[in-house]
Amino acid sequence: MTYKVKVENVSKIYDMNRSRKDKLLSLFTFGYFYKEKPFYALRDISFEVEPGDSVGIVGLNGSGKSTLSDLLGEATVPSEGKITINGTSSMIAINAGLDQELTGVENIKKKCLMHGLSEQQIKERYDDILEFSELDDFINQPIKSYSSGMKSRLGFAIAIHTDPDVLIVDEALSVGDETFSNKCLEKIKQFQKEGKTIFFVSHSAKQVGKMCNKAMWIHYGELKDFGKCVPIANEYARFINKFKAMTKEEQLNYKKEMIEKQQERSSDIKIKKYRRPLYKYIPILSLLGVFVYSLLLQLNLI
Repeated sequence: MTYKVKVENVSKIYDMNRSRKDKLLSLFTFGYFYKEKPFYALRDISFEVEPGDSVGIVGLNGSGKSTLSDLLGEATVPSEGKITINGTSSMIAINAGLDQELTGVENIKKKCLMHGLSEQQIKERYDDILEFSELDDFINQPIKSYSSGMKSRLGFAIAIHTDPDVLIVDEALSVGDETFSNKCLEKIKQFQKEGKTIFFVSHSAKQVGKMCNKAMWIHYGELKDFGKCVPIANEYARFINKFKAMTKEEQLNYKKEMIEKQQERSSDIKIKKYRRPLYKYIPILSLLGVFVYSLLLQLNLI
């Protein structure tokens, strides 16, 4: 087994039913009923990443980059397919895993515990986390009072001190001041020297070209390309230049066309493909079972 991360035929599907009636019908028919066909945020994604690889993830807004990073960071699960990660993963995004009602101190403890650190380990690393974040006295304030840059600082500081095997950085360096971003980039380079696997989500093909040895281009839910970094980063940069050369109306029409393709409308595709995993219905089925059992008891039928 040489891979660090293996993604096999992964899709992330969202039910676009909006009315309460439609949602109930979808729920009690185990996903068979849809007023509209499901929306594929990601469709049939497959790739393997080796230990020590730094993979840049590029794509337009809304193409599925953050959805993929959430899956890799184990913040959510695939609707279809399988993700195997040999080791622990940690995601750095502006709000990833941060509780808005808790203080910075409380969030440090919570996230470190979630990553399996003991109380003693958290105590030993607390000062280093605080120093790296540069939040000083703000660490005692609720997260909801933080700016985007401050949340990013705290998230990055926590993540790197949990010593993950796989690090996912989702646009976290696009906010805040340049000095702190450069400090984060230096830390990422240190992780690279240590042989850690890194996924780096960015709009900047230039930045990805400097930081990564591999790249993947996600284009409206589909994996357009994956392989050596420089050729893909250059191809993506050429696409971006063409996209920017379009008029505003042309850009909107292009995005609309791509988004429509993410919502499958073909009638010859088996409806089974849209079924949600049965484990998602365990809570409602359990409640339904308790209700039926109580009703039968009241009627003296059991």
